[in-house]
Amino acid sequence: MSLVLIVEDNEMNMKLARDVLRARGYEIAEAINGEDGVRMALERMPDLVLMDIQLPGISGVDAFRQIRGNAATAHIPIVAFTASVTPADRSQITGAGFDGFLSKPISLTEFLATVKRFVERK
Repeated sequence: MSLVLIVEDNEMNMKLARDVLRARGYEIAEAINGEDGVRMALERMPDLVLMDIQLPGISGVDAFRQIRGNAATAHIPIVAFTASVTPADRSQITGAGFDGFLSKPISLTEFLATVKRFVERK
């Protein structure tokens, strides 16, 4: 069973992502801020991280950099999971090196296809 870490501070977005993925057989780990996301990535070694960008504490971009900067977690694919969809936001996310981008509100088809693509490549 593949483990997906969802780093999301919005309860409704977390519930939606969690429910959709669990219904399709994925194991879920949850973090509500960037610091917890980094810690959970180190502790649980997920197959994929879905990272919100606007988080309390450190941003999703900073959490991404910490996960990528650690040799133990550098290989984990991280997909930006955000409502920030301006061209400047997309440019920042792409420039940071995220493996993918999912905008909120989510397209269920795109969401599931993205998750599947990254967890099946391992």
